[in-house]
Amino acid sequence: MDAPAGYLVILTILGVLASASESLRFDIQSSHTKCIAEDIKSNSMTVGKYSVVNPNEGQALPDSHKLTVRVTSSYGNSYHTADHVESGQFAFTAAEAGDYMACFYAADHNPAITLTVDFEWRTGVAAKDWSSIAKKGSVEVLFL
Repeated sequence: MDAPAGYLVILTILGVLASASESLRFDIQSSHTKCIAEDIKSNSMTVGKYSVVNPNEGQALPDSHKLTVRVTSSYGNSYHTADHVESGQFAFTAAEAGDYMACFYAADHNPAITLTVDFEWRTGVAAKDWSSIAKKGSVEVLFL
């Protein structure tokens, strides 16, 4: 294979892998919800992890900096629920194709605060290393 063709193959592979992985940082105001959708194929493995960024590095995360998180399919099936957490992870095999939503809700706080959230969501080939994100025991329960 000549050099230009080899580069094209590598770029194509990287493009496919990049499209199956989403990592982002976003802000959410107290008493607001932010949802992120991902189109997932049926029978695809998907993993995600999220955490609230500590505004006071070196100190404990304030109790006000907690989230409620829900991951659901477009058919309303729930795949992950966590209440009043600072971080978490989820892993599942998509039962149906379509848009899956991860929704983050920041509780009401007076005065209003802004939470910064790191979120990574991988599906398909990019989720292959799911064992480094989710513990095997918690994933097995989801397959029952």
